[in-house]
Amino acid sequence: MNRITRRKLLKGATAAILGAPFIVRASALGAEGRPAPSNRLGVAHIGVGGRGGGLMGGMLGNDEVQVLAVADTDTGRREGAKKRIEQHYSQKAPGTYAGCTDYKDFRELLERRDIDAIVIASPDHWHGLMTIAAAKAGKDVYCEKPMAGTIAEGRAASDALTRYGRVFQTGSQERSTGNCRYACELVRNGRLGKIHTIRTFLPTGDGRSGCIGPVPVPDGFDYDFWLGPRPWQPYHPGRCHGNFRWVLDYSDGELTDRGAHVNDIALLGAGPLLVGPVEIVARGKFMQDPLFDVPYEYHIEYTYANGLKIITDSANAPGTVVCGITGAHRGVLFEGSEGWLFVAIHGGALAASDPAIPKTVIGPGDIQLGRSLGHGQDWLNAIKSRGPTMAPAEEGHRTASFCHLAVIALQLGRKITWDLVKERFVDDPEADRMIARPMRTPWHL
Repeated sequence: MNRITRRKLLKGATAAILGAPFIVRASALGAEGRPAPSNRLGVAHIGVGGRGGGLMGGMLGNDEVQVLAVADTDTGRREGAKKRIEQHYSQKAPGTYAGCTDYKDFRELLERRDIDAIVIASPDHWHGLMTIAAAKAGKDVYCEKPMAGTIAEGRAASDALTRYGRVFQTGSQERSTGNCRYACELVRNGRLGKIHTIRTFLPTGDGRSGCIGPVPVPDGFDYDFWLGPRPWQPYHPGRCHGNFRWVLDYSDGELTDRGAHVNDIALLGAGPLLVGPVEIVARGKFMQDPLFDVPYEYHIEYTYANGLKIITDSANAPGTVVCGITGAHRGVLFEGSEGWLFVAIHGGALAASDPAIPKTVIGPGDIQLGRSLGHGQDWLNAIKSRGPTMAPAEEGHRTASFCHLAVIALQLGRKITWDLVKERFVDDPEADRMIARPMRTPWHL
């Protein structure tokens, strides 16, 4: 037998390398302004339905990232997202794209070392657990609002992100709207005098599921995994996908849907005024339906230790005129000793008691909240700088907790008092039991 020495092997390999042409594809060099693959962030999406599909489109349009994988319990949605991603990249880099991998179980996706960051657009009841799992896996996270399905899950998720040093952005996109940030700067810099009341307006509606009894689970949908930590219930299409937010097992309705946008801006403006404990009283109605059971009419008052009141009201319907703005059924009204200021959510229109107020210049010596290049881009920039985002974990947790507290007050039908520091109710064991929810095995915090 011929023996090949190490020296001969290396000599032959070197000759082969020197004799062969060395070709580097243009895409590998970042041609046409695109970053080279080694400089792009590997991103994966968990939940690729309506909102998830929109977020995925934003990532596909950004040359700073490469979407590598998707996870969803619905085979149709999952395969559709995979096809969309592969068509997109194949057109941009024909013959060089390796493909997208799809997973039913998001935990398998988190094991991949080439994935740097995760976008979560699952139903609300999964947000906390998925964020914690991603943080433990060393991934940065963008998670749709609300940050978590319960106060306890939000606390655990925020702590995990800090412990593992991950960059996090809550999907409260209004925080990246210039006029919303400007309105909060006016409030924080005393342009309205001493703030005494903040009113937030939300839409409402008595939803109907059309539920007439359980039906078979469709092929390709892992309903049991979709339920995850929440109690088992018979399958009905009205329970899942976009309708999940009308079922208390998975969401708190408008209070954590649009409420997580509107109330978030109220809290951003109030900022230093949020001192506790805070007393909460609420009245309202819950949907009366075989399936849907979230609050749909409500009036909630939060009274802080310094006397500040935040009032959340669902009384305004679409088309309502508030402070001269039509359709202001989603907005925030700041009331101070020297005037008022209204900012509409999803548009950012401003109105004030004095037309000069929204023309005030925020100077170098004033409190400045900064501006965003876009909510998604802000997250990507923070990943690269390892700096804070516009809607970091603690802020997302505070806003989600604010919304969950409203539902707890509505369910109990009496005044509750919340300790902002301890994150516990004051002398109220019954209310304390509602901070967390039991989870089905094997899920746990």
